[in-house]
Amino acid sequence: MSDIALPQSLSVVRSGRRSLRIVQTVCIFIIALVVISPLFMLFIASLKEDRFQILADMGSFRAFWVSKPTLANFQEIAHFSGELAFGRYLANSLLILVVTVGSGLVINSMAGFVLAWGSLRGKAILLSLVVALYIIPQESIIMPLVVMMSRAGMTDTFAVQILPWVASPLYIFLFYQFFAQLPKELYEAAEIDGASVFRIYRSIYLPLSLPALATVSILMGIESWNQYLWPTLVTQTDYARPISVAIATFFGQDNIYWDRAMAASVLMMLPILALYLAFQRWFVSSFIGSAVKG
Repeated sequence: MSDIALPQSLSVVRSGRRSLRIVQTVCIFIIALVVISPLFMLFIASLKEDRFQILADMGSFRAFWVSKPTLANFQEIAHFSGELAFGRYLANSLLILVVTVGSGLVINSMAGFVLAWGSLRGKAILLSLVVALYIIPQESIIMPLVVMMSRAGMTDTFAVQILPWVASPLYIFLFYQFFAQLPKELYEAAEIDGASVFRIYRSIYLPLSLPALATVSILMGIESWNQYLWPTLVTQTDYARPISVAIATFFGQDNIYWDRAMAASVLMMLPILALYLAFQRWFVSSFIGSAVKG
């Protein structure tokens, strides 16, 4: 009897595991649909020519279907009627993104490395201050920053949209945590060979920190790309304004150009999506590594 019961119990266990996998797959599929559906709706709406129909379709499944797709909306925003062409706003955002992320990686990684392996006195106090600064809401320091930048004569420039956000307590702490987990023997061996602190950082620790660099690049890129309040306060003309501010011009008091706004939103989404796809391999590996170590 026991020999017969054993195969039956194994079949029950296998059937239960198979059912669990099916349930997990269905749940993941539903979550994916919930996440992707707004993006798909945005893309479909950008292909509709009638802006009033876009708003009317939002309450039904017609929002996910277009009978006669057209690229007219993209052609119209290419010849945007502002002081500058819409492509210039996109170029402004790309410039701000590249400079902010590039300089932010250098400054935040150097600060994190010094906190992890530097010979500074009071490193624990400095690290505590860095963590404490992270809990301060960005909105609470906006107005003092506006006054400082105005007195420095930096308003309505690209620099005013880059410099205040290059260094971040969050990214300094992320780099510190990553560097502190690397073996101490690497630093000691390089120090015995006569390498300077900067040489150790540049030649040894920085090449090993690709997951941290990718994570900070994506997070900082999203933060920089989605800035709206700050560029609205510090720019008075269209010369240095990013695409996030330019899209707001489609929502006027009298008319709301939903068709152009949707097309512009698609264009705004593509660069940050490309940034994620470029670094997603290391981004995912950093989370997996953190989960394994935890």
